[in-house]
Amino acid sequence: MRVPLTVADFIERAELVFPERTGAIDEPSPPGGSLGTITYGQIARKARGMAGALDRMGVGLGERVAIVSPNAARFLVTFYGTSAYGRIVVPINFRLNSEEIAYIVEHSGASVLLIDPEIESQVAGVTAKHRILLDGVEDAELFAEGDDPGELWTPDEDATASINYTSGTTARPKGVQITHRNAWINTMTFGFHAGINDRDVYLHTLPMFHCNGWGMPYALTGMGVPQVVLRKVDGEDILSRVEQHGVTLLNGAPAVVAAILDAASARRDKGEPTPGAGTVRMIVAGAPPPTRVIERMETELGWEFIQIYGLTETSPILTMNRAPKEWDGLESGERAQRLNRAGVPVIGVRMRVDSEGEVLARANEVFEGYWEQPEETSKAIVDGWFHTGDGGHLDGPYIVIADRKKDVIISGGENVSSIEVEDCLFQHPAVAEACVIGVPDEKWGETVKALVVLRDGQTASEADLIEHCRSKIAHFKCPTSVEIRDALARTATGKLQKFKLRQPYWEGREKRVN
Repeated sequence: MRVPLTVADFIERAELVFPERTGAIDEPSPPGGSLGTITYGQIARKARGMAGALDRMGVGLGERVAIVSPNAARFLVTFYGTSAYGRIVVPINFRLNSEEIAYIVEHSGASVLLIDPEIESQVAGVTAKHRILLDGVEDAELFAEGDDPGELWTPDEDATASINYTSGTTARPKGVQITHRNAWINTMTFGFHAGINDRDVYLHTLPMFHCNGWGMPYALTGMGVPQVVLRKVDGEDILSRVEQHGVTLLNGAPAVVAAILDAASARRDKGEPTPGAGTVRMIVAGAPPPTRVIERMETELGWEFIQIYGLTETSPILTMNRAPKEWDGLESGERAQRLNRAGVPVIGVRMRVDSEGEVLARANEVFEGYWEQPEETSKAIVDGWFHTGDGGHLDGPYIVIADRKKDVIISGGENVSSIEVEDCLFQHPAVAEACVIGVPDEKWGETVKALVVLRDGQTASEADLIEHCRSKIAHFKCPTSVEIRDALARTATGKLQKFKLRQPYWEGREKRVN
């Protein structure tokens, strides 16, 4: 027997098994109003109501529904009110500018655009056939509970469930088509390895627009896990929510970890406890975090650190690094060093590193293709293998990501991993953030440059930081110059936008390598 795997499976199970259980705890007073605390039964009925409303609006099966919003309970309902009933959700990064959002709406062909009130002025010139403000008035019919979803969809696991536009760290966004099968298998694999169960409580620190919140909302729904909505990342707010709701699980980028650690330090200075020791596990992705950050999470917070690696194109999970029992007796520094690797392939994923050092993957989670860009798809998937664009190597069964291939610095014929140099800089007590890039140099071709943000109240000179690196890593890898900055350009999910940071130094040159 073959039954199609679709995202509807997760909300259908939640409604059947956990109809009265809390499904979402919305932000208490966001612009447009809060949905408050709603059960999984209510989420399911609101999803059906949305499907029926879209049908009455003339939005047919297969049409695209775009949403520009921070995390919200309405966003969670939209995942199911669209994809579970045969339409395609297009989650858009709300931090993009008007032109970028307009491009995505137009490129995806979205006939419906849902807009958070806080974003309204930002997207004033962006249009769609149906443009709806999520204000509790314009969207009232869309989020009303209902029993009639309108035109029935014949479930098809190979149909596109979402189009997720890449974050733009390398080029203009491309629309990644994630099928129901991709999403379903990612959900089950991720949930299995992360040990998600109905006693968990989840905090949405990760943007829901980012690869559908990494697919985590589907797994949480299927297991009846209460989902606490966090609209904006703030370290102290995160700790307060963990304390208030008994949160046991959250996802985020290394920048989120840093915010939590800073808030916890501030609490300790005031003699206040840090919640979650021994009960919280945090899954981190977006960049290999510094080993010191990993060690601090486990020793200062008492939270379990789990790292995953993947891309939007892989739904996203490819690997997971979760400490096995064999590491239980390790010293904290050694344990952190081991956890710094991207991890081992999760069940069903095959990976290898080609002769040029690029990490390749083959799995059911690999996307269908780039929306309306078959030529780009053919560049990414070659002979049955997805080319990640990441440079790395194997350490036994572990994948170690060395860099984006384009971010490897070649200085005097030697390859320098910017991540390795950044990790070294992070070990200096005054460094809060660091980005290492290659800049043109007449003698060496490229040389290593560090852009650094210092911790509040700390000082360090260019010479101090260069000497720090020279005392720890090979001299050819060390920065030859350091700039102290107030902030570094990042995407909404915390990734350093190295192409933006590198651009001024390569102005007027045809190539970005030398």
